Amino acid sequence: MLKVNDLHAEINGKEILKGINLEVKPGEVHAIMGPNGSGKSTLSMVLAGNPAYTPTGGNVEFYGKDLLAMPPEVRSHEGLFLGFQYPVEIPGVSMVNFMRAAVNAKRAYFNEPPMSATDFLKMMREKRAVVELDNKLASRSVNEGFSGGEKKRNEIFQMAVLEPKLSILDETDSGLDIDALRIVAEGVNKLKTENNATIVITHYQRLLDYIKPDFVHILYKGKIVMTGGPELALELEERGYDWIKEQVDKEG
Repeated sequence: MLKVNDLHAEINGKEILKGINLEVKPGEVHAIMGPNGSGKSTLSMVLAGNPAYTPTGGNVEFYGKDLLAMPPEVRSHEGLFLGFQYPVEIPGVSMVNFMRAAVNAKRAYFNEPPMSATDFLKMMREKRAVVELDNKLASRSVNEGFSGGEKKRNEIFQMAVLEPKLSILDETDSGLDIDALRIVAEGVNKLKTENNATIVITHYQRLLDYIKPDFVHILYKGKIVMTGGPELALELEERGYDWIKEQVDKEG
C-alpha cells in the first residue's frame, strides 16, 4: 500500500525528516511515537501534501503510484485521509454540504455520477452512528463551536464517509477526555477492514489501549530509530523518551 523510502523533508529551509523508511500494508495499524520536534506531524503533512513542507529526497509510493507527485486533492481521491491534530472551523459551510461536495468530488474523479440527496442523507445517518455523532452537530457548520472532543469525533465521521484506504491520525487523542477518547477509538476500530490501514501518531500509550497497533515506530530527530510490536509502546511508557535518546546516543 504505502512505501516510504529514505524520505527527507524541510520547512522554511530547516530539515525535519532525515531519512524515513516505512512500509504499510492493507489491514495493518501502525503507531508512530516520539518526543516533540521529532518529525511526527511533519511526516503526516508531507504525506498529505501540505505545500508548506518540501520533500527534498527519497520517494513515496501509494499503491505503486508516486504520491509526492500528486496534488493534495488527488491524494485524497486516491484514498489518503489525514485527521488533523487541531481541526479547523469553517463558519458558514454546513457539514452536510461540505461532506456531499467531498463525496461527489471523489466520485467525479472516478467518473461516477453524483450521489443523490436521498442516498447521501441515508449514508450520513449510517456513518453518524459509527462515532455517536449527534444529528444537531452534523447539521451545523463544519466544527464551528465544537468542543475538542466533538471536533475529533467529527474527523472520524468524515473518515467514515470518505472510506479512505489509508488514514493518518495526527495526535487525534490530543485534548480528549477519557469518554471522547473511547468513542473516537471505537469509531476507528469499527472502520478497520482487511483492505484499509491506519497510521496513528501519538505521544502516549493510552490511545493504544483502545486502538491496538500491529507495529510501533519510534521517531527521533527525523528518523525512525526503533520498531517493534505493541510491547514497545508499553516499554516506552515505562522508561520515557530519555531511554530512546540514550539508546540512539549509544549507537552513535
